[in-house]
Amino acid sequence: MDNHLQRPEVQGALTRGLGFSTRFSHTVGYEMMYVAAPVVVQGRVVGVARVALPLGEVEERVSHLQRTILAVGGAAVLLAVLLALLIAERTTSPVRRLTEVANRLASGDLTARLFPTTGDEVGQLAVAFNEMADQLQDQVVRLSTQRGRLTAVLEHMADGVLIVDEAGRVQLLNPAACRILGVSAEEALRHTFAQVARHHRLVEVWERCRSTGQEQVETVEVDRGGTFLRVVATPLPEARPPGFLVVLQDLTEVRRLETVRRDFIANISHELRTPLASLKALVETLRDAALDDPPAARRFLDRAEAEVDALTQMVQELLELSRLESGQVPLKVRPVPVAEAIVPPAERLRPQAERAGLEMSFDLPADLPPVRADPERVGQVVVNLVHNAIKFTPAGGRIRIAARRVGDEVQVSVEDTGIGIPLEDQGRIFERFYKADRARSSGGTGLGLAIAKHVVQAHGGRIWVQSVEGRGSTFSFTLPVATEPVPSEGGASGGGPR
Repeated sequence: MDNHLQRPEVQGALTRGLGFSTRFSHTVGYEMMYVAAPVVVQGRVVGVARVALPLGEVEERVSHLQRTILAVGGAAVLLAVLLALLIAERTTSPVRRLTEVANRLASGDLTARLFPTTGDEVGQLAVAFNEMADQLQDQVVRLSTQRGRLTAVLEHMADGVLIVDEAGRVQLLNPAACRILGVSAEEALRHTFAQVARHHRLVEVWERCRSTGQEQVETVEVDRGGTFLRVVATPLPEARPPGFLVVLQDLTEVRRLETVRRDFIANISHELRTPLASLKALVETLRDAALDDPPAARRFLDRAEAEVDALTQMVQELLELSRLESGQVPLKVRPVPVAEAIVPPAERLRPQAERAGLEMSFDLPADLPPVRADPERVGQVVVNLVHNAIKFTPAGGRIRIAARRVGDEVQVSVEDTGIGIPLEDQGRIFERFYKADRARSSGGTGLGLAIAKHVVQAHGGRIWVQSVEGRGSTFSFTLPVATEPVPSEGGASGGGPR
C-alpha cells in the first residue's frame, strides 16, 4: 500500500486540523473526494483518519440538497406572496367599499350604506360612516321638504316675488312676478331687474334699498290703464351671497274697489239728496203758501208722492241687488223656450217705444233650443235692457231683440241705434249707481244694469256691451241650453215674432 502521508488531505489534516482533496483515483477509476482528520490521543496526534467518497455521489447529494432548498424557498416565497395578497385584500377592501359608497353619496344616492364585517377600527369606521350618511339623508329630506313647501308657496302666491343680487341680476322669481311683469322665467333669469321691470320707478325703489340698506315701500302706477303696484324692496344681508327681496303686490283691483266705493257713496248720497231736497222744498211751499190753494196743494202732493215712489223704488232695487249679490234670491229654473222668456217682457214696453217714435223688432230663429232659466228673472233683465234702449235712442231709431245659439249657450242681444256709450264708461256701466255723463239727466236709479248682471251671473251666464258713440249699443247676455225638454204643458215653441 502506498504511503498516504503526503496526500493533500492528510497534510491538511495535520496542518489545519481538517483536510480536503478531490482527484482522480486510479484504483477505482473515477473522481473521488477525500476528507481527512487527525486522530488525537492524550493530546498527541497518533494518526490520520481519511474518508473517501466518489465525487459524483457528493455532487448528486449537493444537487439534491439545492433542489430541496430551492423548492422549499419557492414555496415559502409563494406562500408569503399569497399571505401578503390576502392581508392586502382584507386591508384595502373596506377602504374600497368606503370609497365606492362615498362616491355614490356624492352623486346623490343617499341610500348607499356600508356593511361592517369586522369589529376592528375599519368596522367602527363603517358604523360611523353609516351614521353620518343617515344624518345627511335626514337633513337632505328636511331641506327638500322645506324647499318644496317654499316652492309651493311661491308658485301659488298672488304677489310677485323676486330675488335680486347686488349687481341687479334676477336670481329667482315666482309665476306671479312673471305675470305681473309680463316676462317668462327663462327670460328674466338672463337679465337684470331694470331690464325685467321696464319701469324707472320700480327700479328706483330697489336702488334706494341697495344704497340705504333699509326696506323701501312705494305704490307705483305702472301704466295709464290704472295698473297699480305696491313695491316692497328688502335687503337680505344674511343671504349667501347677499341680495334683495322684491315683492310686487297688484293693487289694481283694490284701487278699483276703492273707486267703486267712493262712487257708490257719492252716487247714493246724490240719489238720496235730490229727492229729499225736492220733498223738503215741496213741504215748505205747502206750508208757506199752497195750503190755501187746494189745486196747487194737490199738485205739490202729487209731486211729493212721485218723489217718495222714486225713493221707494230705489230702496227696493238696492235690497233686490243686495239679495242677488249674497245669493239669497232663489231662482225657479226650468227648461223654457227662449221666446217665452224674452218676448212678453219686451212687448210690455212696446207702447212706450211707439210713443218715443221707435221701431221694435225680434229676430228669434224657430230652431232655438230651450234654455235653463227663471223666466221672471230673465224678463227683469230684458225689461232693463229694452227700457235703457228706449231711453237713449232718439225718435226714428230702431230696437232689435235677437237670439242665437253659440255652443252650449243661447246669446240674447238688445241692439239699438241710440246715442251710444263712451269707451271709458263701458267697463263700469254694470256697477251700482254708475251713470255715464250723458245719462245723468235721464233719471233712473242707476241700479238696473247692476241687477241685470247679477241675475245673468246667477244663471251661469255672462253679460257685456258693445257700443260706438253716436251709432248705438248692443247689450248681450247668455243663458245655458237646457238638456231636458220643455214640459208639454208649456206649449210654446222656440220661435217668436219677427
